[in-house]
Amino acid sequence: MDERIRKLSDEIAREQDPIRTLTDEVGKVVVGQRDLVEKVIIGLLCHGHLLLEGVPGLAKTLLVRTIAACFDASFHRVQFTPDLLPADLVGTLVFDPRDHTFLPHKGPLFANVILADEINRAPAKVQSALLEAMQERQVTIGDETFPLPTPFLVLATQNPLEQEGTYPLPEAQVDRFLLKVLVHYPERDEEKLIVRRMATGEPAKLQRVLSPADVQRIREIVGRVHLDERIEDYIIDLVR
Repeated sequence: MDERIRKLSDEIAREQDPIRTLTDEVGKVVVGQRDLVEKVIIGLLCHGHLLLEGVPGLAKTLLVRTIAACFDASFHRVQFTPDLLPADLVGTLVFDPRDHTFLPHKGPLFANVILADEINRAPAKVQSALLEAMQERQVTIGDETFPLPTPFLVLATQNPLEQEGTYPLPEAQVDRFLLKVLVHYPERDEEKLIVRRMATGEPAKLQRVLSPADVQRIREIVGRVHLDERIEDYIIDLVR
């Protein structure tokens, strides 16, 4: 084995522990949905945003909240509604009567993890506020541009289009997501465990296992993973 690849493999092996711990911590709250948890972690480590789709009641919001609780970083939740405005996300300019100037008031997008809850209940005008933030990791308020925190991850939940009061996401908005994950109903044994946990009413005690510095370090390792030329050709052939 090439020495560079062997050294990288050793680094990856060392960094697996915090990822396993994060998965175990989420499992204290969210029953099942192992595949969903793994895909969220993939998005976090690959600079990608995720779109979670499923009917209400499948713990989509609970999952995002739990991951944020295990991640030692800032977290904001935005409930998308038909009357939401772009300024409600990115912020706006506020007039200061003392200096007779306009000062930027930053919106909830300025956080490491953003939960865009029921994102398809807001019209396309609101989606435009997310385009720059998700693609460029920055927000423009007035004539000034502000960088967003690093890492920056948007985890959006949406209800199926068959649900009343939903809008199809614009193509430009869908393109900003690395993965779309369909959330399914739990198995019978998992539902029984959910019933038992809900009956006790005792919240699980979660520990923070990842920091922004940890994520940046692991992302750097992910960026150095060896990609064989044959796989590159296969990807290009698929796209073409």
